Amino acid sequence: MKAIICSLVTSLALACGSAAAQKKYDRGASDSEIRIGQTMPYSGAGSIYGEVGKTQAAYFRMVNDQGGVNGRKINFISLDDAYSPPKTVEGVRKLVEQEQVLLLYGMFGTATNTAVHRYVNARKVPHLLLLTGASKWNDPKGNPWSMSFYPDYPSEASVYARQILEQRPNAKIAVLYQNDDYGRDYLKGFKEGLGTKAKTMIVSEASYELTDPTVDSQIVQLKGSGADVLVSFSTAKAAIQTLRKLHDTGWKPTHYLAQGAALIGAVFNPAGPEKAIGVISTAYSKDPNDAQWETDAAFREWLAFMKKYRPEADLRLGSHVYAYSSARLMVDILRACGDNLTRENVLRQATSIKAVQLPMFLPGVVVSSSPDDYRLIKSLQPVQFDGKRWNRLGGFVSIH
Repeated sequence: MKAIICSLVTSLALACGSAAAQKKYDRGASDSEIRIGQTMPYSGAGSIYGEVGKTQAAYFRMVNDQGGVNGRKINFISLDDAYSPPKTVEGVRKLVEQEQVLLLYGMFGTATNTAVHRYVNARKVPHLLLLTGASKWNDPKGNPWSMSFYPDYPSEASVYARQILEQRPNAKIAVLYQNDDYGRDYLKGFKEGLGTKAKTMIVSEASYELTDPTVDSQIVQLKGSGADVLVSFSTAKAAIQTLRKLHDTGWKPTHYLAQGAALIGAVFNPAGPEKAIGVISTAYSKDPNDAQWETDAAFREWLAFMKKYRPEADLRLGSHVYAYSSARLMVDILRACGDNLTRENVLRQATSIKAVQLPMFLPGVVVSSSPDDYRLIKSLQPVQFDGKRWNRLGGFVSIH
């Protein structure tokens, strides 16, 4: 009798152990594959940001060449949405309903992600590491399945406000902003950063539509206000036009430029780098144009990756560093999932990151998350462009 009981206990223990070790999959995952979806502006007004998607795809190819993630290959499906919200909706529906991806990753744009975030949250599809810093992506209760990789826009704007208050307390400020959630989120954070002085220090505001052919008239209007500080919450195309118009009109305000448009390769060089001398922005990653990183081991590893997997790319574009770091973190999250590749577990791993130092981030900048705080990047480095490279302005600023 004892032998029978022992046999039963042993059998139950083995069965429980087998159940505990059982692999778990949602649609989009299997023993051999992890399907990841994305829309990205490979055409249209935001096409310069399509370079991000191309480098992310290259990173996943490298991972697959090295054996994949826990033995599974990444099937990365990236569709062109031309930075058009209706096309984003169409693409995301296709990815979720037809391609049956496990998750959505790294999608660009505030307006485009806003167009789909209710849909993906209703369907409980992870919508992760977005290339947008809108405050709505740090909303664990309202939008628990959506999470940004990019620094929070209002927090970044508050860094500029803080610096102006400290160094230019009598400034007359003009603000240019993109008239959508992206620009308005920055503007809100900037005004909150200035506090009660916002009403007196901001002497002029001008907005532009993403579809506007130029921002020339807005720059002329802002110059006419007599402002001696210009704060630009714009994207790449408008930033290039702003730099050129400032030069053409001879207006030389102290110029603060949102990080997403403060790009040497994609913005300053096309405009003429001499026109961007003195521009102030923020940074959190290593600039590929900065000679100080030439002997840095992480930089050399990134460079080797780019030369092998994206030999046609312009290495001066900081967007490649962003893409590389973002894809690295996505792979880390998937590895942490082990054999439990359910959407719920993917989200759990993404929202429990503990102080990870990504190789191409500036020393001291770590990423972390929790179920109550989805913001990954919580410190920024103010920087100023000298015509060739960025120079640090003081130390890191906390954006908690």
